[in-house]
Amino acid sequence: MAERKKLKMVSSTRASSAALVAPSAAPDPEVRAIAKRRQFNAAFKLSVLEQADRCTSPGAIGALLRREGLYSSHLTVWRREREAGALAALAHRRGRKATLSAEQKRLAALQAENARLERELAQAHTIIEVQKKLSTLLGLPTATAESTGSES
Repeated sequence: MAERKKLKMVSSTRASSAALVAPSAAPDPEVRAIAKRRQFNAAFKLSVLEQADRCTSPGAIGALLRREGLYSSHLTVWRREREAGALAALAHRRGRKATLSAEQKRLAALQAENARLERELAQAHTIIEVQKKLSTLLGLPTATAESTGSES
């Protein structure tokens, strides 16, 4: 933090001295602009991938990456997305998801409840199977054995 203050003080003193010397001097090269995240649309990604696929000579892909200002990791991620058939993922936008209609919300709630009930049913079946095995190991009669024994 102290270094930043020093840099600001140094750059401001340079700027004031430069203003006194030459009013039309070039801007200070040490002052950096605020970085902004780059965003690539699907068409650009696909065109770069096609160009990279056409590169045959050694160093051609590196030249392409330098020319476009990209990293090799961009190509790797974009190729994976293309192989997965995710053209929609190539055009993925960040932000809020679309709002669901009342019918879609109800359907999602019913599907979640159905999944929960299926998990509970599977758990109940597991518990019953364990109880049956335990009763046979301990030699206790089960409800099915009692009912079959009294009928015959």
